[in-house]
Amino acid sequence: MAGRGRPTRATVYERLDRALEELNQRLGGLPSPTEAQEIWSDIWHLEAHHSTALEGNTLVLREVQTLLDRGIAVGAKPLREYNEVKGYADAAKWVYGQALEPEVWNEGELISLGELRHIHHTAMTPVWDVAPHPDATDQEGPGSFRQHDLHPFAEGMTPPGWPLVPAEIQAWVAQVCATGKKIESGEALGHPLPEELARIHNSFERVHPFIDGNGRSGRLALNLILVRLGYPPIIIFKQQRDGYLAAMRRADAGDHGALGELIARAMEENLNRFIVPNVAGPARLVPLAALVDDEFTIAALRQAAQRGRLNAVQGADGVWRSSRKSVESYRASKHKQPKGRSAKKKPSPAGLFDVGTEADSSA
Repeated sequence: MAGRGRPTRATVYERLDRALEELNQRLGGLPSPTEAQEIWSDIWHLEAHHSTALEGNTLVLREVQTLLDRGIAVGAKPLREYNEVKGYADAAKWVYGQALEPEVWNEGELISLGELRHIHHTAMTPVWDVAPHPDATDQEGPGSFRQHDLHPFAEGMTPPGWPLVPAEIQAWVAQVCATGKKIESGEALGHPLPEELARIHNSFERVHPFIDGNGRSGRLALNLILVRLGYPPIIIFKQQRDGYLAAMRRADAGDHGALGELIARAMEENLNRFIVPNVAGPARLVPLAALVDDEFTIAALRQAAQRGRLNAVQGADGVWRSSRKSVESYRASKHKQPKGRSAKKKPSPAGLFDVGTEADSSA
């Protein structure tokens, strides 16, 4: 941590490493969709909303949830926008299911060309049914590579000519699979994992293999890769759009640091927000970051733990850990405290999961 400000990139990477180790060694890794439907459903709603919003979709989260859960299009948006969300959500559900069922993919092959085309076909077909790309030929529909050259991007990067696309995207698939074998064998990558993931994501977008839907397909493909490696999928939030595009521009020039940091933060966010608190159970010790909610910030929980108000332990790695049960006990004790009064006696030593009665009016 640099002073009291934003954590350094190295700190973000170290924090992610610890969180992943916690997930895999103490908590048994990612849950499957059938084991934890609620966790994946929450991630699914948010990803479908934010990833399409990055491309200009105007549905709000409530409209996305109603569409996906009840099949009802509320609001007065163009049909194309509802179909964009539905197509993306169908593709994301396929990604989650395929990634977590090892019998359906060849170990060591994180993604295949056929799977990539299937992702694009699933995500884009509903859109294409009502609003096909105006420049597309019959051979450039969902799941098919472009047969047009693209104009240079506003930032200056020019995708390869269309005759080169099949070979370049096949080379990308081969590079991803080679990287996956390195990661699974524990072989050093030569740079932080998030920056390797950034390189993978940026390399796909630089090829831009489809005439439309490359951003959505690229983020879905990255999530397929992540979950097959045992990592949480990521969500790039719509409010991060400017930072995401700026990081992609820097990656175009060979600097993958900013994009790597964004990916690392997104992985940790999904771990702490959805996965760890749910797979751990109410009494299982987890880092305080996974117990943050609308009432308690991580700073408030850490302060309560240090003062003995929240039952918690500090590990040899310096990380404070507590449980949902202990946080709920602490919450109840705070709410019982009469306004304008503070507890005067010090908390007595207690077991980690004893229900505390000491109120804390300052954290």
